[in-house]
Amino acid sequence: MSQYDHIKESAYRANLQLPKLGLVIFTFGNVSAVDRALGVFAIKPSGVPYEDLRPDSMVIVDFNGKTVEGNLRPSSDTKTHAVLYKHWEKIGGIVHTHSTYATAWAQAQRDIPIFGTTHADHNTVDIPCAPPMADDMIQGDYEFETGYQIMKCLTERKLSYEEIEMILVGNHAPFTWGKTPEKAVYNSAVLESIAQMALYTEQINPKAPRLKDSLIKKHFERKHGPDSYYGQS
Repeated sequence: MSQYDHIKESAYRANLQLPKLGLVIFTFGNVSAVDRALGVFAIKPSGVPYEDLRPDSMVIVDFNGKTVEGNLRPSSDTKTHAVLYKHWEKIGGIVHTHSTYATAWAQAQRDIPIFGTTHADHNTVDIPCAPPMADDMIQGDYEFETGYQIMKCLTERKLSYEEIEMILVGNHAPFTWGKTPEKAVYNSAVLESIAQMALYTEQINPKAPRLKDSLIKKHFERKHGPDSYYGQS
């Protein structure tokens, strides 16, 4: 038994959802689960196929990106997770994938416009795409810098990580987060669906207008507002 067993199990189960939801192929993604009291998180080991994972495969890492427990090398994206956990104190899980549609928008260096109510059910703004990383950042500590790249984008746009839980990294791929690993996985699946619908929208009508403000407000608040009425009480 280990004091980290609970987050190993949580990260393991969340990682298994990625291939089930069609968000990854081969080993193209990772999920982490944090324990704030212990100051560590569990993350998928690098390059290990999902079908070979076990709870004990998860690697325990601190908020400086240092391995605390585990015999395998942690995900190559570990330092990005570490930066976000260190600075964003209210998140409990992070997901990174190279899901097809969200990654296509990231490669196009474009925000995903808010075209419809499905998008507005989850966000009131376009899903941001952070600019491609500067050369000096690429040549530095790349994975750490990716975390700062994400934070800088939200700061510059005056967006809160508590309100928008997904982002595209220009020329790279999406990251999502949430209060739990399960919510972070949910957000990753929602992002991929929204990205697919937005692509089809622009193909059907290249001049499609953004969703009007009244519908954005209605759909977001009926799920998340003080008088929300979606679901069961």
